Amino acid sequence: METIVLTDRFTTPTDELIFSIIGDKRIYWQGIISYLLDNHSDTSEVWRFYDDGKCWLFRTLKKNKTIFWIGILDDTFRVSFYLAEKATPLIVQSELTEKIKKDFLNTAGNKFRSITIKMSDAADAENVIKLIEIKLKLK
Repeated sequence: METIVLTDRFTTPTDELIFSIIGDKRIYWQGIISYLLDNHSDTSEVWRFYDDGKCWLFRTLKKNKTIFWIGILDDTFRVSFYLAEKATPLIVQSELTEKIKKDFLNTAGNKFRSITIKMSDAADAENVIKLIEIKLKLK
């Protein structure tokens, strides 16, 4: 797994810092955040330093429910979703790629399974948006 950057607990992430690290992937970051603001204005975002991973993570929430987590990598970022078993039919029937579906089904977990997408192109951003909608359909 890639190394997450932003490991200095005393340097709170800013847009300027994030964009200087992720470079041209900035467009995908901005697209995902814009999508949330335009379609789910009741969401909130928070940066927090986590001692267990010794890094900053970006967490997006709807009320107290986590929608996804973002970890900043060198030259890109990854978006992680944790979905309950009841999400399985929605994932399988979705328009997500077969690879994402297979990875989800092969993820071990008693209560939750994960999907992580490392941003490399517009298709990745589209899959993140599909996953946001799946996550928000779950009660």
